[in-house]
Amino acid sequence: MKTRGIHWRSACALMLGMLLGAGLAQADDRTEIESKSKIALDKLRQHAREIDKLIDRASGVLVFPDVVEMGFGERGRYGEGALLIKGEPVAYYASAGGPHDMTSEGGRKVELLLFMDQQALIDFRNTINWKIGVSEGVTKVRVDDRGRLETTSNAPPVLGMSFNDAGVLGNLDLNGTTINRIAR
Repeated sequence: MKTRGIHWRSACALMLGMLLGAGLAQADDRTEIESKSKIALDKLRQHAREIDKLIDRASGVLVFPDVVEMGFGERGRYGEGALLIKGEPVAYYASAGGPHDMTSEGGRKVELLLFMDQQALIDFRNTINWKIGVSEGVTKVRVDDRGRLETTSNAPPVLGMSFNDAGVLGNLDLNGTTINRIAR
């Protein structure tokens, strides 16, 4: 009788582990990343009406449409995204960094990097373990209450911003975020 209880618990634990593991281990494919990136840029336009001025000037736009804050173990955040050049996806990347304590916003956000000159884009694409604040500094894009950009016309080489459904998150620091190319 005791053996039957142990087997039952083991079987339940195995089933639970398989169910949880299947949901957590499944990464987005390129179609999902592209679709989520397009939706994220459309949402961004609702919060920052003038963002297309920067997107149109950028040599490349890196969109991480679903960055998730993890609150267990070592804690941190992770997301997968697409590098867009002239609006078309050309490569896929993973972003990982320290936690931002976003519990009040649900722990999910979009991160966006705009490479404002060709050399910054080339340097990014040729670097393994590209780290914000080490490989290149990123200047935060600021948006006022009416959705207008507060960025100078003479843009630095790399601009960055974060937002969620509530709006642009002006207080988040992207320094320390590591970005690597992934196969999709």
